[in-house]
Amino acid sequence: MIKLLFVVLICVIVFSGCAAGPNPLKGEPMDSADKPAGFWRGLWHGIIAVIAFIVSWFKSSVSVYEVHNNGFWYNLGFLIGISGIFGGGAGGLCRKRRKN
Repeated sequence: MIKLLFVVLICVIVFSGCAAGPNPLKGEPMDSADKPAGFWRGLWHGIIAVIAFIVSWFKSSVSVYEVHNNGFWYNLGFLIGISGIFGGGAGGLCRKRRKN
């Protein structure tokens, strides 16, 4: 029981460290020196989307989706990341069917 509690505590600490931070650029124009978020950042944001969504309930400065992105590639990475967390298309194939 103590091992399980320890594992849960470690998971909570690790996942809270992965949560997205505030987006101070929301609603502001992007500087020419900054690069918009691309595929890899979209992939990461898709992976941590559930955590960021929960944090956004309590902090209005945290958003799930990067405002300054490059469009298609960010969206593709975001969708791959979020579908990977939820099992993707293979999630339904791995379930065992019950025989009636």
